[in-house]
Amino acid sequence: MSVGTLRVVLGDQCSCGLSALEGLDPATDTVLMMEVQTECTYVPHHPQKIVLVLSAMRHFARALAARGVRVDYVRLDDPANTHSFAGEVARAVLRHRPVRIVATHPGEWRVLANMQGWEGAAGVPVEIREDDRFLCSLARFRAWADGRKQYRMEFFYREMRRETGLLMEGDEPAGGQWNFDAENRSALPKGLVPPPPRRFAPDAITREVMALVATRFGAHFGDVEGFAWPVTAKDASAALEAFIADRLGQFGDYQDAMAAGQPTMFHALVSTSLNIGLLDPMEACRAAERAWQQGRAPLNAVEGFIRQILGWREYVRGIYWHLMPGYAEGNALEAHRPLPGFYWGAPTTMRCIQQAVAQTRDLAYAHHIQRLMVTGNFALLAGLDPVEVNAWYLAVYADAFDWVELPNTHGMAIHADGGVMASKPYAASGAYINRMSDYCGGCAHDVKQSTGPRACPFNYLYWDFMARHADRFAKNPRMAMPLRTLAKMDPKKVAALRAEAARFLAALDG
Repeated sequence: MSVGTLRVVLGDQCSCGLSALEGLDPATDTVLMMEVQTECTYVPHHPQKIVLVLSAMRHFARALAARGVRVDYVRLDDPANTHSFAGEVARAVLRHRPVRIVATHPGEWRVLANMQGWEGAAGVPVEIREDDRFLCSLARFRAWADGRKQYRMEFFYREMRRETGLLMEGDEPAGGQWNFDAENRSALPKGLVPPPPRRFAPDAITREVMALVATRFGAHFGDVEGFAWPVTAKDASAALEAFIADRLGQFGDYQDAMAAGQPTMFHALVSTSLNIGLLDPMEACRAAERAWQQGRAPLNAVEGFIRQILGWREYVRGIYWHLMPGYAEGNALEAHRPLPGFYWGAPTTMRCIQQAVAQTRDLAYAHHIQRLMVTGNFALLAGLDPVEVNAWYLAVYADAFDWVELPNTHGMAIHADGGVMASKPYAASGAYINRMSDYCGGCAHDVKQSTGPRACPFNYLYWDFMARHADRFAKNPRMAMPLRTLAKMDPKKVAALRAEAARFLAALDG
């Protein structure tokens, strides 16, 4: 006899307030959680990312069980595991004979397509509820986006500020301006050492997962050693508190800075907790706002942090669901070069790339400027294939899920969407990296040289990129300055720059 509801909780949905759990009756309902191989390997996810998700799932299942909730938990090493969501839902239906299945809208298009097939395959009605853990519903975003030719985050962000009241003084933004980004571009001064982030020693559950992942996914880029991410809501809140107490005050000034040996700088490192459901985004924003109100952090830092969550995070999720699935297929700059081996740790003479990739391998983490202006900037200038670039970013970062990774990479980093998100490509020469980091010191290349055996590849690749796409960007006002500079260059110099780029890219292909 069929009784109760089968409530499905996915790996990035470890939230007690999840919509799929609303109305749960412990006497009749069962929560299904599944560790499946396909989710670990559809791209070769960093082992620490797999540990993060599986450990958070196991801790969350234990917390539900402690509340008297019946949890049907399918482990990765269960011999009967079909290693697919559809297969495990079908098996659970046979075990529990539910009258219906309830799930929360997933974060990725491919998972939604899978979920929409459960009803036909299992023969049980499936209700897919809205994921209301976000601050902007998908319907709300569509209402904002419909009819717009361009989707600019800044205008969306202002509406979200008004709707939530965050950093508002009546109808006006706190401090008289919406965005303090211009104050947040300082390089790290010599002698200033950022305080380390809070680390969380693996408990018995996490250590068991680490051993499993090391055995099954040891060939993936990175390893499990040094894993210290929060895997419970309690630890996620502690990580947020530590950031606000120790690093928020200087986060604003140096949020774009990079320094060798300082992988985390003053950043919050709460995106992993936000993206798997351990931390509520409004909780994070309100905590930062209180720090400003109490005089514990300056406005430029707090506004910058809140903009990353209330503005950018909500915006890219909206873009993803508004424009998928076609959005992922764009290649506006006709970039087709394969991803070079140094993205996977092969040797490179470019110290900035080496620094960013090495810390990504070790920590499954790099902050947004390293992703955008080092690895992303190189991918843009060199014309790397968007499919390969997107897959790399999705694989190597612990906080990367398709809804957040794809717009950030496809739209912002490599301009493959042709300007849907960004009004110009974020192309930069070595001068930007030199200004915002200490990476250029000790590099095999000279950042002040554009041609010759020691020239910085970012320099000649930058001008080659401008020359390749000059016609495409001729009418873009934000590209007018570099294109004017290019037009005024001696044609022999332009030819020399492009010849350097051609030699470098030919060697890269080889």
